[in-house]
Amino acid sequence: MNTSTRSIYSVLIYLRGIVSAVVMGAGILALCACGGKTAVTLTEVATSESLWTGVAVSEEGRIFVNYPRWFESVTVSVAELLPSGETVPYPDETWNSWNPDLPFREQFVCVQSVVVDKNDNLWILDPAPAWLTRGAPGGPKLLKVDLTTDQVIQIIHFDAHIAPPGSYLNDVRVDNRRNWAYLTDSGLGAIVAVDLSTRQARRVLANHPSTKAEDVVLVIEGQEYLSGDGSRPQIHSDGIALDAHGRYLYYQALTGHSLYRIPTAALHDTALSASELASKVELFATPGPADGIAFGTDGHLYLTSLELNAVRRVTPSGKVRMVVQDTRLKWPDSFAVSPDNTIYVTTSQIHLLGRITEPFRILKFHP
Repeated sequence: MNTSTRSIYSVLIYLRGIVSAVVMGAGILALCACGGKTAVTLTEVATSESLWTGVAVSEEGRIFVNYPRWFESVTVSVAELLPSGETVPYPDETWNSWNPDLPFREQFVCVQSVVVDKNDNLWILDPAPAWLTRGAPGGPKLLKVDLTTDQVIQIIHFDAHIAPPGSYLNDVRVDNRRNWAYLTDSGLGAIVAVDLSTRQARRVLANHPSTKAEDVVLVIEGQEYLSGDGSRPQIHSDGIALDAHGRYLYYQALTGHSLYRIPTAALHDTALSASELASKVELFATPGPADGIAFGTDGHLYLTSLELNAVRRVTPSGKVRMVVQDTRLKWPDSFAVSPDNTIYVTTSQIHLLGRITEPFRILKFHP
């Protein structure tokens, strides 16, 4: 197991639970003065007894979540969260019927992310190392689900050249105009660019400092975030975002302060050498440690702020601003943005080890 995997595993092995999501009404609200000028209402949407990471929201308001198989008690990988508060396996029970003796290509192994694209399709990213320890040959994959039929209509499998041992494909963004997808690898540090028309993938920037963890210690809720052996976790390129025009891809390491971007045209250009591609990387801002990042429909880049129990945003000029801060934002993890710019965020409480006393949450706000 590599250092990054050990670090994540040492945190997550303590977490246990059975999925039991409960949709709340417009009940619990929190107000946060932002810069003394505006206030954002943070509303609880749902809670769960089991750890979730990703959330996705369709144009019709359907909500999807995923539960990574970081521990053996996970029984469902992807679910739709119904208005009644129930969760149902999605797209069906077959994909969610985990059996380690069956081919990993034909089932969910360890789903890390769910995203709805501009054409209202659901994308499911499965990096595949079950329990973060067991190998899953043939398991890493990206699936596309048609939300009108609830059927899987495309599967892209990643071989060891794209997802080598020790990698952990973490998050995904899709450009429907150009038909490309972009993924981060938080296990080893890299960007994966996928031509969805040809199903050909490129692993790039694997040796570039922009995709690597920085030498920092996160302090979350007054405690240093360390591995079980006292070492500093090294979680590499994690959050990823695509601007509204699909011209720039933004990304950053989770254990780091720096937010980078690169023109997507450079990621498509196979004629560029590694050094030429590296020269296209720009340092855009230094917002501090973040897990999820996503563009709102207002053009601002939103980031989860792990050390501040907060969500912040980066303006087009690179200025960092507070949006909302709340004690319920315990390790705010992933975003989903609805067409009206309502922003949903999950909490995964990864820093709390075996000390979790609150449910995992989905919260929403409208900036």
